Amino acid sequence: MNTSYTEQKPGLVTAIASMTLVSGIINLFWGFVASATALGTIVGVVCLPITILPTILGIFEIIYAAKLLSSQPQPVQPSTSIAVFEILTFVMGNVFSMVVGILVLIFYNDVTVKDYFSRINAGPGIISTPVPPAPVVEPQPASLPAPIIESAPDEPAQPEKIKRTRKPSK
Repeated sequence: MNTSYTEQKPGLVTAIASMTLVSGIINLFWGFVASATALGTIVGVVCLPITILPTILGIFEIIYAAKLLSSQPQPVQPSTSIAVFEILTFVMGNVFSMVVGILVLIFYNDVTVKDYFSRINAGPGIISTPVPPAPVVEPQPASLPAPIIESAPDEPAQPEKIKRTRKPSK
């Protein structure tokens, strides 16, 4: 038996999966009720494509939650798009799904949840270990040739007297 999958899921991942599953079921029924209501009027038939959207979201939520809740976790990324669509369902009047979407986005930012998703996405044969950062090599300035310094004579030179010229008198 592969021991990499026998580790326990963090509680927040289970909460994400459970809330997404319940939200998916509610969205599924919400979409069916909205579609059935829309079919009762002529204007509703025109709006039918809009009322089907919660049903489609509910199907995607149930599939995603099933992947998270399975005993053998499948490589799956955190689905922020599903959470955003859950938040947008408040337009249809579904406040529960909106709250679930906000909580799920908050839970995705937890360190244990990020670590869990990185481990299950690493694959069964790959052990995820932190990689040390590469050493930073600072660029060295280009070396210039050493300046040539003339050696001074052993005896200091005597300064010469400055000759001054006279001004002609007037």
